[in-house]
Amino acid sequence: MRRHFARSTEIQGRLHELVPGGAHTYSRGADQYPEGMAPILVRGNGCHVWDCDGNDYVEYGMGLRSVTLGHGYRPVVEAAARAVADGLSFSRPTELELRAAEDFLDLVPGADMVKFAKNGSDATTAAVRLARAVTGRESVAICDQPFFSVDDWFIGTTEMNAGIPPALSTTRFRYNDLDSLAAVLGSGDIACVVMEAATALAEPEPGYLEGVRALCDRYGSLLVFDEMITGFRWSSGGAQRVYGVTPDLSCWGKAMGNGFPLSALAGRREYMELGGLRTERDRVFLLSTTHGPETGSLAAFRAVVRAYADTDPIARMERAGRRLADGVNKIAADLGIAEHLQVAGRPSCLIFTTRDAGGRPSQAFRTLFLQELLDRGVLGQSFVTSAAHTDADIDHTVDACAEAADVYRSAVDRGGVAGLLRGRPVAPALRRTAAPRSLDPARQG
Repeated sequence: MRRHFARSTEIQGRLHELVPGGAHTYSRGADQYPEGMAPILVRGNGCHVWDCDGNDYVEYGMGLRSVTLGHGYRPVVEAAARAVADGLSFSRPTELELRAAEDFLDLVPGADMVKFAKNGSDATTAAVRLARAVTGRESVAICDQPFFSVDDWFIGTTEMNAGIPPALSTTRFRYNDLDSLAAVLGSGDIACVVMEAATALAEPEPGYLEGVRALCDRYGSLLVFDEMITGFRWSSGGAQRVYGVTPDLSCWGKAMGNGFPLSALAGRREYMELGGLRTERDRVFLLSTTHGPETGSLAAFRAVVRAYADTDPIARMERAGRRLADGVNKIAADLGIAEHLQVAGRPSCLIFTTRDAGGRPSQAFRTLFLQELLDRGVLGQSFVTSAAHTDADIDHTVDACAEAADVYRSAVDRGGVAGLLRGRPVAPALRRTAAPRSLDPARQG
């Protein structure tokens, strides 16, 4: 049953010598996987991936939620290849930039203009900068949601805040709590409210988003929706189309290119024009990127738009997610561990929750579950599906979860993972110290 990861472990060790953390994204780090079981991948097709040791997996998470159509989706790859064959980057705009902007704005309600970039943090930070210029205010209100940017205004509010000046003007409010937001906005110094309209585990209560919109209007703060995850996973027009509430600005990325690097800032013309040449006000340095308009990603995006119009990938993601959640939750219920192991969330954006014998959220039990899934050919820190997940893939995953859940039940009965977990538990990606997964021998433990 056990898989071997000798080559992956060797390459991971070399990566740690050359790349801080051994990965270019903290959530991709080896400390997010069971020790000695962090696969180094070499290729993917659909929802399947293969590592350098020859192991194959059904993958979930799909490029940190950036792949919705499947790895190597031919129409997207071919569109990008055709564009790149005629040149990747130029010293003037291309017609492709116009066509991509037209496609994007046809999808997004209430957005008049768009500017493309390469990563989500660039887009969210540009939105904050623009809101500060529009309002003449400095402070930012962020919802109590996991992640918005690698830049100081957000990372300074997390545990991993070394190197960031202490004088931050960012404050938090609670989701689905209008009184919490009103109290923050009452200071009169909030330039913008930054939030996800919904998350995997949190849907807006009736009237909540409308209330947020009204509070922003009352206090003169811009409303910014982070559509990094909801865009092209809730709908091709994002959460704003699903819930019918239009922000002043919105920030996009991840699935808009089916894995190709592309992000976007979109919004109302009166605000976006401050970054252009049709304003009498002082200009905002909005977004200026060498690679934002490269042809491959813009062509990929246009192919994604066509795929969403023709093939309804969201319906396929949601169907796969419902079958998976129902199957795994039934297994847990039949084993009497439904309160310890559960699949939850929107069907297109599922997570699994892991609790110990006492019912407390547990990284150790999470690691045990990941370990057992990896041994059975399932790779994923979540159960985020794609349109490429077939019934056979879901059946394989449910079968793997049934065997993993048996081991999980043993750990619950024992009161812990001792004797079952091979190595140290995973740790939060954003934490103050390398411990408890430090690679310094003197600090391991």
